[in-house]
Amino acid sequence: MSLVGSNKGVTLRQLLVAIGEPLVESWTPALDPVVRGVAILDPDDEPGSYPGELVLVIGARGREAARYVRAAARGGAAAVAVKAGPPAERLADVAAEAGVALVGVAADIRWDQFGTLVREVLDAAALAEGLGDAEPGDLFSLAQTLAVLTAGSVSIEDAGNRVLAYSRSDDEVDELRRLSILGWEGPETYLALLREWGVFQRLRSGEDVVRIDEHPELGIRRRLAVGIRAGSQHLGTIWVQEGREPFAERAESALLGAARLAAVQLLRGRSGGDRSPQRLVTGLLDGTASADLVAGRLGLDPATPAVVVAYAVREVIADRPAHELHRVEAIDMVSMHLASYRRGALVGASGSRIYGVLPGVAGDADTRQLGALVADIALILRRRTGVRVQAGIGSPVTGLAEVVTSRAEADRVLDAMGSDRVAATIADLRAEVLLGAVAALLREQPGLRDPAVTALTRHDAEHGTDIGPTLLAYLDALGDVRAAANALHVHPNTVRHRVRRAAAVSGVDLADPRSRLACHLQLLLTQRPG
Repeated sequence: MSLVGSNKGVTLRQLLVAIGEPLVESWTPALDPVVRGVAILDPDDEPGSYPGELVLVIGARGREAARYVRAAARGGAAAVAVKAGPPAERLADVAAEAGVALVGVAADIRWDQFGTLVREVLDAAALAEGLGDAEPGDLFSLAQTLAVLTAGSVSIEDAGNRVLAYSRSDDEVDELRRLSILGWEGPETYLALLREWGVFQRLRSGEDVVRIDEHPELGIRRRLAVGIRAGSQHLGTIWVQEGREPFAERAESALLGAARLAAVQLLRGRSGGDRSPQRLVTGLLDGTASADLVAGRLGLDPATPAVVVAYAVREVIADRPAHELHRVEAIDMVSMHLASYRRGALVGASGSRIYGVLPGVAGDADTRQLGALVADIALILRRRTGVRVQAGIGSPVTGLAEVVTSRAEADRVLDAMGSDRVAATIADLRAEVLLGAVAALLREQPGLRDPAVTALTRHDAEHGTDIGPTLLAYLDALGDVRAAANALHVHPNTVRHRVRRAAAVSGVDLADPRSRLACHLQLLLTQRPG
């Protein structure tokens, strides 16, 4: 049973990012098909045709769901969604054989909730399809597209009822729309009536579409309206006036999708995300902009020493406007606090991380002082946004041309940080960063791994033994049997026995320092993959 469709659709990866990883995950990451619709496959129904659709397999899990995954694949499905759970994860092999992408949905989310989330993403995609070659941040293009989808006349206002954009229309407009556009704000007499009818209160208190009846005696035609929101913050309103023809069938759904797109555009405009200085800073950080050019444009000495600070939000915010609001607030707060420390501080964003370039930071004393400030900013961000924020600090470099190196170190620090830290420098976590780089190398090039250690891990899996973890604890303790026994809560003789078994099973030469080191590194990867 098909529920909704979009001509161009979105890729599965885009869909999953929009919905959020806590709710859904891909079990076939190599596949990224375009999803153009969503459909339901109930075990009580006969499988049908699902070209380009995400098929929700309801009422079947684990092995029972395998036949429906295959049936959906035969019907041309782009992807299949099943409820997550240990038995269900084995369905990835079934999906791979059938040539269809497989998505696992969190066990505690209802299918109707998940279907609604998917439809909202596809609705937004359908709305964006009408933008063509227009500038994506252009509210006028958004208003024009919405006018087509709703068969009405659209105006977009900010929270102060000032008109930001409106659609072109050959249709008749009422007095309220004419005066609003001519004056670039709603006339006070009509605004008073809307307040009296409770329209503004409803627009500001929720995300529901508000219907305003026609009032011929006042020259007001029927309208739909929705608040533009980011979390609990009201950013503005979109109004759609009915013309000669009734509203389109999916007008309210299109209006809701437009409000969410408008929220992101308004917040990006507020953050200055398209301003040249931020683009210059981002280019400086990734090495695509000349340090001399950036210094000249921003009034800095290219030879000044500098250090890069990186901030990362560690929790996913599924609500896209709320996420964008937090991002805007974070950029503003980081900019303000870093500028108070160094007047020439530069702030930019790349991906999900926010970066600060601090000129004039050159020595250990400066770095220690900066570390305290960076940690304070991370804590302030958490109190303000309610999400956990961590910060990594790279090493000072001798000029702006080298900030790429400091930025890379700051990123490595963030990647190596445990959940117990708020902020750290590369000096604090150099060992962890090195181990992380070695582990990444072993993952990328499995041919470098020692077959003896691989055999040890396989032996534990096949026989249910704990030889690998015991050997790791023994190596962590530098061969101190009693310390390893205390860490594992076992008798020292148990440790001795298991270490001897490790050498016998795998053939690892624990007397050779190099073999011991290689074994230790590989065990860190296999026994502590996180």
